[in-house]
Amino acid sequence: MRLLKHPTIIYITTFLLMFQSCKSQETSHFVPTFKESKNSFFKIKEDQAYTFGYLKVLENRDKPNGRTIELPIYIFKSRHPNPKKDPIIYTVGGPGNSSMYSAQYMKYYKYLDDRDVILFEQRGTEFSKPHLDCPEWAEALYQSSLPDFDKQTSDQLLESAATACRERLKEQQIDLNQYHTTAIAEDINDLINALDIESYNLLTISYSTKIAQVLLRDHPKRIRSVVMDSPLPLEVNYDEQSITNLVESVDKLFFDCENDRDCNKAYPNVKTRFWTFLSETTKTPIELTVEHPNTKKEELFYLSGNDLISIVSAASTGDIYAVPSEIDKLLRDDFSTIKYKLINLLQNKGSGSGIGMRLSVWCAEEYPFASQDAIYKESKAYPELIGLEPDVYSSSVCNIWSVKKVEDIENSPVKSDIPVLLINGEYDSQTPPKWAAQMQNNLSSSFHIIFKGWKHTPTTNWSNTCAMEMANQFFNDPTTKPIIPCFENITSPKFKVD
Repeated sequence: MRLLKHPTIIYITTFLLMFQSCKSQETSHFVPTFKESKNSFFKIKEDQAYTFGYLKVLENRDKPNGRTIELPIYIFKSRHPNPKKDPIIYTVGGPGNSSMYSAQYMKYYKYLDDRDVILFEQRGTEFSKPHLDCPEWAEALYQSSLPDFDKQTSDQLLESAATACRERLKEQQIDLNQYHTTAIAEDINDLINALDIESYNLLTISYSTKIAQVLLRDHPKRIRSVVMDSPLPLEVNYDEQSITNLVESVDKLFFDCENDRDCNKAYPNVKTRFWTFLSETTKTPIELTVEHPNTKKEELFYLSGNDLISIVSAASTGDIYAVPSEIDKLLRDDFSTIKYKLINLLQNKGSGSGIGMRLSVWCAEEYPFASQDAIYKESKAYPELIGLEPDVYSSSVCNIWSVKKVEDIENSPVKSDIPVLLINGEYDSQTPPKWAAQMQNNLSSSFHIIFKGWKHTPTTNWSNTCAMEMANQFFNDPTTKPIIPCFENITSPKFKVD
């Protein structure tokens, strides 16, 4: 027996087919484009060939006739007369940092010896159009760092700043829900199509390694290889572990000092003495007076363990050798370095560049997945550091920013067989090596390299370019674990001994 269709059903079916056809035509209406421009942000040396321009993409890809945004792009030509055809796309971390500043230093980048390098600016950052800056936040952060602000007043100040920044950006018709990792990955894919690139390599650091993971998942076809320097896995809830990661990195440094004969002799039992010192100052803060460099007014600071841990956490790879010496100064009541840091704090207010983009990313991707109970436990786990907040942005600030939570897949691990090189600094407290080791379970063609005694983002260590050289060797042969002589010479730091 033949089943007869009801006329209404036929009508609805026909209408839906027509609607889908119209929708298909509508979504294909906009085509991302790259347009060259002579208005480069930086003066590039004449012997370095490059192209500068803007990638125009949709702010919201669900609205093909909606607002467009522009992302600046530098395409630096290889120094090789016969360069390899697969360029490197490089974008930096943050979230909220600009990739454009690297344009000034391209002569130092080893990658150009073999292939072109494309600097990609993420949407919402400093040189993109629009720029999601929050000078209100920078001002509030500065005011809240002054000694006459208590915790409650500081929180209120930051909440007011988030409100003011959000309202200002919304008045500019900016859709804050469109500034997140998945949208940025789509922007890079649009660039690949606009430039008609058949195969490319990715160089990402810190936050931007999340962009690389999304591209591996959603657009793997043209990716030849990926370097993730200081990777942040999609599945990690950063705020739940941030203080623990800091403590573990500090203890690793102390372990190396205690196992170094000269360091241990100069600073015996430094780990126990330092943690005891932090505990004591948390109970009874140190009072330090410094002269404000601008107003010349005397400012009185009360410093606890959560402030003084910065003597370790703020040290770069190039400074790490001096950390035990600096700790010893604190233990001898020599606060000259801390006073210097406080003067810099009073002098440098910051601009709030990219903070709006950072807020959109964090409040859509990190905050919704993090357990507030776990964050609370993390904040109380180390009595020596009480007052140190584990979350990058508080729940109250993210509630004010009010962006939509991304899909659950954005908090799930990515599986791929594309060659990936994971690079870490051994003392990295922001993206510890254990996270990269965890990622290897899902990256079947990956290698993991740890630089002893180094901190965050080894490929940007200009005093020793070994990590950059290793990344470049991997790009040239991504099927083999890179082995270069300079890496064999890297050992634990030779600590400064007074």
